[in-house]
Amino acid sequence: MKKKEYEDVFPNDVPSGLPPIRGIEHQIDFVPGATIPNRPAYRSNPEETKELQRQVEELLAKGHVRESMSPCAVPVLLVPKKDGTWRMCVDCRAINNITVKYRHPIPRLDDMLDELHGSCIFTKIDLKSGYHQIRMKEGDEWKTAFKTKYGLYEWLVMPFGLTNAPSTFMRLMNHALRAFLGRFVVVYFDDILVYSKSLDEHIDHLHCVLTVLRKEKLYANLKKCSFCLDKVVFLGFVVGAKGIAVDEEKVKAIKEWPTPKSITEVRSFHGLASFYRRFVKDFSTLAAPLTEIVKKSMGFKWGSEQDQAFIEIKERLCGAPLLALPDFSKTFEIECDASGIGIGAVLMQEKRPIAYFSEKLNGAALNYPTYDKELYALVRALETWQHYLWPKEFVIHTDHESLKHLKGQGKLNRRHAQWMEFIETFPYVIKYKQGKENIVADALSRRYALISTLNAKLLGFEYVKELYVNDDDFVSVFAACEKAAFGKFYRIDGYLFRENRLCVPNSSMRELLVREAHGGGLMGHFGVRKTLDVLHEHFFWPKMKRDVERVCSRCVTCRQAKSRVLPHGLYTPLPVPSAPWVDISMDFVLGLPRSRKGRDSIFVVVDRFSKMAHFISCHKTDDATHIVDLFFREIIRLHGVPRSIVSDHDVKFLINERTSLDGQKKAEMVKKLHESARQHIEKKNEQYANKANKGRRQVIFEPGDWVWVHMRKERFPACRRSKLHPRGDSPFQVLERINDNAYKLDLPGAYNISATFNVSDLSLFDVGDDSRSNPFEERGNDENQQAQLKDPLHVPVGPITRARSKKIKEALNGLIQDIWADSTTGHSKLGPKEDEGVINLIQATDGADHA
Repeated sequence: MKKKEYEDVFPNDVPSGLPPIRGIEHQIDFVPGATIPNRPAYRSNPEETKELQRQVEELLAKGHVRESMSPCAVPVLLVPKKDGTWRMCVDCRAINNITVKYRHPIPRLDDMLDELHGSCIFTKIDLKSGYHQIRMKEGDEWKTAFKTKYGLYEWLVMPFGLTNAPSTFMRLMNHALRAFLGRFVVVYFDDILVYSKSLDEHIDHLHCVLTVLRKEKLYANLKKCSFCLDKVVFLGFVVGAKGIAVDEEKVKAIKEWPTPKSITEVRSFHGLASFYRRFVKDFSTLAAPLTEIVKKSMGFKWGSEQDQAFIEIKERLCGAPLLALPDFSKTFEIECDASGIGIGAVLMQEKRPIAYFSEKLNGAALNYPTYDKELYALVRALETWQHYLWPKEFVIHTDHESLKHLKGQGKLNRRHAQWMEFIETFPYVIKYKQGKENIVADALSRRYALISTLNAKLLGFEYVKELYVNDDDFVSVFAACEKAAFGKFYRIDGYLFRENRLCVPNSSMRELLVREAHGGGLMGHFGVRKTLDVLHEHFFWPKMKRDVERVCSRCVTCRQAKSRVLPHGLYTPLPVPSAPWVDISMDFVLGLPRSRKGRDSIFVVVDRFSKMAHFISCHKTDDATHIVDLFFREIIRLHGVPRSIVSDHDVKFLINERTSLDGQKKAEMVKKLHESARQHIEKKNEQYANKANKGRRQVIFEPGDWVWVHMRKERFPACRRSKLHPRGDSPFQVLERINDNAYKLDLPGAYNISATFNVSDLSLFDVGDDSRSNPFEERGNDENQQAQLKDPLHVPVGPITRARSKKIKEALNGLIQDIWADSTTGHSKLGPKEDEGVINLIQATDGADHA
C-alpha cells in the first residue's frame, strides 16, 4: 500500500464546507415546556477576545457556523491544549439541562480488548475534529447558538459539549464500519484500531477501512496515527501480541504523584489508580485505607495506614504484570481468596492472568465466617466474569477444602441457598489445590502474619526450627522434606508446614499456643471445639485435641465463670422404709393466696412408707423456731419422733433444735412389712435410676480432697445477684463423705449456708501441678502469681478458714525456722514492720481456729 494512495484521507486540515449527507445527523429535542436559555457572554481579556474572534472567523470561512437570530444563546470560552494553543469550547450546560437524552450504547473498554486475542500487528487511526464531520439536523441549528462580544452565531456542524453528541458520533462510526466490527476493527469514538494476525492480512484490512473512510468522507489526523506496529497505545493501555500492559506515561504520573493533602487529591489519585485495578491483585484491600477517608462522614485524616497504602499501590502499579488476552477456545480458570476486609479473584488461562478482581467488604459481609467469605468471593467473581464463563466448562481452583464439596451439600441456609442457585447456572469443575501446589507461594506471608499476631511471650518462636531434628513427632518428616515436599508436608525457611499450617514440635510452645487460643487477649475462653478451630487454622501437631481438652478442663477462669453442663454423680434412691412414720420428708408450698388468718404457705410432711401426708398452714415469714413448734404439735404428737427426715436444706430446717428431737425418747412403731410392695418399689427404683443415670458418671471424693463448688443461685443468693458474678468457687476441702452423693465441706462461715453438698455441685479441684509453676499462666491470675512470688509466706488467697489457717501456720513455722537457722545475732531478718504483719496474721489464724 503506497502512502499517496490514500493521501486524501489524511489532509492537513478538514476541507471547507459542510459534511456530506449520510443519513445520520445530530438533532436536539428540548423537553416540552422548557424555558429557552439566554446566558450572558463571559468576560475576557483583549488577547482572549482576539483569539476567540479569530477562531470564529475561521469557522465562518469553513462554513461550520453562521450568524444567527436565535432566541437561545450560551457563552463560549477558551481552553488551553497540550501544545500551547487554544481550543474554543461552547458552555452547553444550559442547553443540556433541557435536552431529551438519547441512550445509544457506548462500547465497553474490556469488551474491545477481549477481541484482540491472537493479533500481532496493529494500526491506530485518529479522526481529525471528528465531531465537526457530522451535520446538524436542518431546523435544529438555532438551538446551538452561542454569543461573543461581537455577535451571535449558530452551528451548522455538531459542536463539542452537547449531551447527545457522543451517541451521535458512535452511531456514525458503527454505521460506517459495521461490516468490520468484531472481525478486525474496534472503534471508540474517533479512535479506530485495526488488528490482524499477519502483515499481509493487515494490509488488506487497512485497504478496507481506508476505502470506507474515503467513501464516507471521514478525514484522519496523520500525526496521531500509528501504522503496522507490534504494540500500540490504545485508550490508556499498551496493546501487543503478548497481552495488555499499563501505559508507561500514566504509570509515571502515578509514581511521581505527591502525598495527598486533601480529600480532593485523594479522590484524584484513587480514580487514576482504579483505572488500572485489573492489573493489581487485591486492589480493593490495598486501597481500603484510602477509601475510608474519602467518605463524607470521615474527614481528611492521613496516617501511617494511608501512607503505607499509597506507597504500596504505586509500587504495585510500577511492577504491574502483563495480562493475557482471553482465548475463548481454551478453558478459563478462576482462583478466589478472601481476607478480613476484602475479597479477590484472578481469571486465568494456562496459568497466565487475564484480569484481577477485588472488592472491599462492607456492612454485614465483614462479619461473615471464613467459609462464607470464600463463597462470596466466588459468587462475585462469577458475576463479574460471567460473559467469559457461561459458554463452556471452566475450572475453579480453591485452597479452602470445604468448598470442594460445594455440589454435595445437603442442608443450606438461606444465604448459601441463594448463592448456590446462582453458582449452579454455570458449568464448572472444582479442583482443590493442596500442599505445595497451592500454598507454598503464600506460606511466607501467612507465617509472617501469624508471627506478628502472636503475643509478645513468643520471643523464642524462631527457635522452633531447631527442635524438629530431635522431635519424635516430626523428625522423619522433617528429614524427608529437605529437598522436596513430602505429601502434604514441606519446608520453608527452616520451618515445617503441613498444607498452610505450621508444625509445632513437642515442647512448651504447644502449651502456650493452646492457652493463647483458649484464653488469650482476643479469645473468650472458648470450649474445646472452638479452641481447636482457632488452632487448626494456623498450627498442626499430633493429638492436639487431647492437649486442648486438658488445658480447657484445668482453666480456672472457666471453672469460676461457666455453668455446669453435665453434673457429676449418679442418682441414688433413698432406702426403702420398714415401718410407717419412721422415715419422713418435708417441704413447703409457697406463693399461695392469703387466708383469712393471713397464712400464705403450706408445711407438707409425708410418710415415705405409707405416703400419708399432713398439710399444715403457716406463714412464709415463719422462722425455724415456729416450724419446729408446728412439727411438735402436728407430727410428733401423733406419730412420735421419726428416725430420719429428708428436706431440701431450707433455712427453716437448719437449726440446732433437731438435736433436741433426736434426744427425746423414741416411741416404738408397729412394724408391718409388705414384702411384695417392697420388691415392687425396689424394681421401680432400679428402673428410674437406670434412666436417670444415663449420660452421667459416678464421682467419688474422699475426705481431704479439694473440690470446686458450683454456686447455684438458690443456694448462694448473695453471691449470684448478677449474671456476671462467678458461677463457682474453690478450693474447699472435703471433711466428711456422708454417702456417695452427699459430702460435707470445710465451708467458711461467711456463706451462712449448710456445708453439705450434693455431688452434682462438686468437681475435683485439678488445675495441674504444672500450672502452678508454668510461666505462661492465665492472664487473669498474673497479679496473684506476682504477689505469690513476692510473698515468702505463700499465703493462700481467700477467706481465712480452718484449712487455710492451718496452711498459713505451717508456712509461718517454716519461715520462722529458716530465719532462726540463718540468724547469728538472734534478731529476725523481717524487721519491725514485717514483724507486726506476721503477728497480726497469727492472731487472725488463731481467731479462725476458735471460731
